[in-house]
Amino acid sequence: MKLDRFFEGGFGRYVLPGVIMQSVLIGGGYATGREIVEYGARLGSLGWISGLTALCGFSFLSFLTFELARVFKAYDYRSLVKQVAWKFWFLFEIVYVILGMIVIAVMASATGEIVEQTLGVDYWAGVGAITVVVGILNFYGRNLIERFKTFGTAVLYIGYLLFSSVVLFSRWDSVMTVMAAGETSFETESVSVWTAVTLGIVYMGYNLVFAPALFTLRRQSTRKETFWSGMITGVLMTFPWFLTYFCLMGFYPDGEVLGATVPWLVMLERIGGKFLIALFGVVVGWTLIETATGIIHAIVERLHAHTEQVGRPKMTHLQDAIFATGMLVISVGLARIGIIDLIAKGYAAMSYGMIAVYIIPLMTIGVYRILNPDWKSDFWETS
Repeated sequence: MKLDRFFEGGFGRYVLPGVIMQSVLIGGGYATGREIVEYGARLGSLGWISGLTALCGFSFLSFLTFELARVFKAYDYRSLVKQVAWKFWFLFEIVYVILGMIVIAVMASATGEIVEQTLGVDYWAGVGAITVVVGILNFYGRNLIERFKTFGTAVLYIGYLLFSSVVLFSRWDSVMTVMAAGETSFETESVSVWTAVTLGIVYMGYNLVFAPALFTLRRQSTRKETFWSGMITGVLMTFPWFLTYFCLMGFYPDGEVLGATVPWLVMLERIGGKFLIALFGVVVGWTLIETATGIIHAIVERLHAHTEQVGRPKMTHLQDAIFATGMLVISVGLARIGIIDLIAKGYAAMSYGMIAVYIIPLMTIGVYRILNPDWKSDFWETS
């Protein structure tokens, strides 16, 4: 009962949404370190501007998303996006599902290889075990997922704080040298502040795969709650970004680190310590579970809302689990394309799609509708 009160109280209203959003992001955004290279660290001393851009964007867009969901009681992504995109909400669904599968594929590709390298577990055995866990979590539904992700996020933060502390302790002088010298030599073309801002916007755009994880927002009842929850979400989502970025600066412009499929693994190998490397394997496996569960459960919630709306029987827990498992299996198939190509090409393309179908409508129509909720309400409810 005390645990229930904890989740239903201030933690549930202010912090839990950010925990869930961050838990989806951490797999696609931080686990390997590859994404931080592509969308910030490769710019060297200017890369922090990309992170700051993402922090501001995540905070503001989280607030708008939470407030739109609160005002219109829209707690699945179809209901939410309809409030700003009307009949064109399906464009968001197409982009979201494709992007979600790419993110899961990236994690599956990295996780299978990392678990095999660090723990000696066969690639398919490791991915198979993770698939089973994701299916079980979706079988038991929202309450278990909220608790699992809260505990899991705490564990992941401890893990990345440990990894970052070890790397920064041994490489801090190198970090200071790179920042003081304005080092950007890894890039062959000229680097500017605008380049960094643009990368931050693209990074934020494709990571809006987190936005539809709305099942935690039912507890929020005031604009104050959605505002502060949005600010907390922005910090939770980018704090690990900055940890990873500064660690990478400790090796900048080393091509073996910045060009690696899994830069975190190379950094830890350089520092040494079999225990840390084994722990990294466990942490990466955990991030895939968190990311895949969050993305897939958002789709499950959308399916539940649709079946209820059309008067059909709600999906059973077993059907939820089968759906989650099937989607993860398909994503694992995509993973064989290769992680670097998926990140460099797939993420960027889907980012522009997210900006077009969600960010721009949210920041224009969404803001107006939040301030004027009765404006053409019948018009927006039709589909």
